[in-house]
Amino acid sequence: MLNDFLKYRMTVHCPRFLLATLLLTASLAAGAQPGGDAALDVAHIDRARVLRAAQADLDQAPQTITAFPAPRSSGGLHDFYSEGDYWWPDPAHPGGPYVQRDGLSNPDNFVAHRRALLRFAVQMPELAAAWKLTGDRRYAAHALAHLRAWFIDPGKRLNPHLEYAQAIHGRTKGRGIGIIDTVHLVEVARAIEVLDASGALPAPERAAVMAWFSGYLRWLTQSSNGQQERDAKNNHGSCWLLQVAAFAHLTGDRALLAYARERYKTVLLPTQLAADGSLPLELRRTKPYGYALFDLEALAALCRILSTPDDDLWSYTTPDGRGIALAMAWMAPYIRDKSRWPLPPDVMHDGEWPMRQSSLLFAGRALHRPDYLALWRSLPADSSVDEVVRNFFIRQPVLWD
Repeated sequence: MLNDFLKYRMTVHCPRFLLATLLLTASLAAGAQPGGDAALDVAHIDRARVLRAAQADLDQAPQTITAFPAPRSSGGLHDFYSEGDYWWPDPAHPGGPYVQRDGLSNPDNFVAHRRALLRFAVQMPELAAAWKLTGDRRYAAHALAHLRAWFIDPGKRLNPHLEYAQAIHGRTKGRGIGIIDTVHLVEVARAIEVLDASGALPAPERAAVMAWFSGYLRWLTQSSNGQQERDAKNNHGSCWLLQVAAFAHLTGDRALLAYARERYKTVLLPTQLAADGSLPLELRRTKPYGYALFDLEALAALCRILSTPDDDLWSYTTPDGRGIALAMAWMAPYIRDKSRWPLPPDVMHDGEWPMRQSSLLFAGRALHRPDYLALWRSLPADSSVDEVVRNFFIRQPVLWD
C-alpha cells in the first residue's frame, strides 16, 4: 500500500546534491558573504512542486488509522499501533519473543497505521502550502477535511496517545520509543498555524484541533511512555522535545516552550554533541550517516521553533562551545561531498541520502550562510523510497519561510 502511495508521489514530484575550532572557523569563513540568504526565494523555487502535489492530493480522500484494524494491538480501533522496526523472529526459538537486529527493518511488521499517518503528514502540509502560495480555497478546504478526519470526527479520529506504538512480539504492548512515529505531526502543526493565521481555520475546528494537541501534549509529558522517551539520549530525545516544542507553539503553551528552550540548552546539547560538533550517539549506529542527518534535522527544527529575539538558540553555546553552528559545521562537508564520510556506509539505503535537508535551510537563514542555502537548493526534495519518506519529516519549506 505504501509502495503504491510512493509511486503516486513520484508522479507529481520532480526528481532531483584537526580541531573543532578550526573546522568551525573555516566553515564560517567559506560562507561569510553578506545578503546571500535574501536571494533564496523558497516560494518561487517550490511553487511548481507544491502545486503539482497538492492538485493530485485533491483527489485523495482522507483516511485515518480506523480504516486499518490492527489484530495484534492491545488497544482499540482509534489507538495508533506500530511494531519495532528492528525486531525479528528468533531462529533459535520459533514463536518466542522477537530479537533485535539493529538497522535492519523487519518487512513483516504491522505498519499500516504508520503509513496512514505518514500519508496524512505528507498530504495535509502540501495542501496548506498550496493554499499559502495561491489563496485557492480548494486547498484549504481539503486540508481541513484531513484535520476533521484525524482529530475531530468521532468515527475516524486518532486518540491522543501512543500507548501501543513500537510494540514487540512477546516482549511489550508498546514503548516510549514509539513516540518518534508522530514526529511527522510537527509539520502538520506548522501547517495548522498557517491555516489559522490566514483565517482559513474556522473557530469550531480550531478549538477541537487545539484540544487534541493539548491532550497529546499532556500525554507526552505526563505518561510513563512519554517520560521514558523524554530521557532518551539520542535522536529519540531530540524528537520528543521537538514534538513538545511544535505542539506547544501551536497551542500557545508558554510554560512548555520555556521548558523546551531550557532542556535544549542544558540536556540535548551537552549529551548529544561532542566537542568537535559531531553526534557520537548517532555515529555508533549501523546507519550513522542517515541518523546523523536525522538528529540534526530535529536539532535545527528546535532552534527554528524555539528561538526568540531574547533567546536565540542559533547563537547559543554551552560553556565549552557546543552549539548548533558547530554541529552544522561538522556535518555540512559530508552533505556537500559524501565521499569524505569517515565511517562505514549505512547498512540500508545508504545511497538515498542526503536529501534537501531542512537543517541547511534553517541554519542558512539564521546563521547567514549562503553556502548552506546553495547546498540545500542543490539536493533532491522528494523520494520514492519508504525509508527516506519515513525519516525525512520536514518537506514543505514554504510553510516555514
